[in-house]
Amino acid sequence: MEPMSTPWLGPDEQRAWRGWVEVHARLNARIHRQLQEASGLSLADYAILVELTSERASDGSARMFELGERLAWEKSRVSKQVTRMEARGLVVRRHCPDDRRGSYVDLTDAGRAAIEAAAPAHVKLVREMFFDVVPHEDVLRLADLTTAVLARLDATD
Repeated sequence: MEPMSTPWLGPDEQRAWRGWVEVHARLNARIHRQLQEASGLSLADYAILVELTSERASDGSARMFELGERLAWEKSRVSKQVTRMEARGLVVRRHCPDDRRGSYVDLTDAGRAAIEAAAPAHVKLVREMFFDVVPHEDVLRLADLTTAVLARLDATD
């Protein structure tokens, strides 16, 4: 049986892919630095706090496995991050009464205060570094593109 040949990326595809990879890495690094300097939160702290304050967690609580699924993190990463955040009083972990192995992560008042303090500067940076330089019609195209790629990822998981 002959191995399948892989069609290499063309010049436009290479430029788009490499650009996306670099933008993602550099934007995440910049956001992480800004969060650390302005609020003492890491990007991982912020991601969990966002999930606990989202519409999906209207009561400020989520199952550990749900956080992992939403953030596409391994179980151990979620657990270690929650442990670090517990030590700082941002969240508390409580056992799930229905599942002996499961637990909930609950937002504390300190966690809510931390994200409320960090969010304005975070949004300002995202707007300055991304949305202010991308025309609105391209934002719409990007939203369509990410929706299509996410649908493909969901279909192949």
